[in-house]
Amino acid sequence: MLSDNLILLGSIASLFAGLFTAVGALPIFFTSDISDKFLDAALGFSAGVMLAASSFSLLVPAIEMAGIGRIFIGLLGGAIFVDVADRLIPHEHMFKGYEGPPSRLSKVSLMILAITIHNFPEGMAVGVSFGGGDISSGLAVSVAIALQNIPEGMAVAFPMLREGFKKRKAAWYATLSGLIEPVGGLLGISLVSTIRPILPIAMAFAAGAMIFVVSDEMIPESHSRGYERIATFGAVMGFAVMMFLDNLFG
Repeated sequence: MLSDNLILLGSIASLFAGLFTAVGALPIFFTSDISDKFLDAALGFSAGVMLAASSFSLLVPAIEMAGIGRIFIGLLGGAIFVDVADRLIPHEHMFKGYEGPPSRLSKVSLMILAITIHNFPEGMAVGVSFGGGDISSGLAVSVAIALQNIPEGMAVAFPMLREGFKKRKAAWYATLSGLIEPVGGLLGISLVSTIRPILPIAMAFAAGAMIFVVSDEMIPESHSRGYERIATFGAVMGFAVMMFLDNLFG
């Protein structure tokens, strides 16, 4: 069983990471637009951070705990979970457009649902990373998710300005987009604290979900406006930064 202090720490860390979408929204109060080139580089950076966090902080320790067989199942399960959620939950991406069954929900509600599907696995990754009792690993993941949430906050706030939203409302929705992460974090750390043997599978599940999001949404989105090369270098830089952080906290 995990101590109550560790569960609290994991929950606070996921909240800390989620709130960094608000940091990403702050520039809208100083400028009304941001170049697609910069936004694509930032999204590429986020993708690189998520891929490295999935690899170094989740999959490698999970394999060391349980071997490749169960980890493969967890990884595939995480990807399938996001895929099914994409198909069953009506939602709308800012650039990719509408997905899921028909719905009468407002566009804002649909965008919030899209962000929820995207950010829930990130919060879960923070939660389960604390589940092994390794605080340094948990801190590395929470810092990584916080860093990549800054570009995500930008990617929510600035397109909303282009859609005609007021700055305060765009900033609020960007902040709200990160607040699903503490829910995922609390669920993740609660599960592994209650059923300890599922820890490596839960880590692989979170990694699979994040890798799916990177490949299905973030990379295509960052490559959709003609800045594929700068987005790719952004991804390499994000991967390198997370590799450094993992080594620093490790």
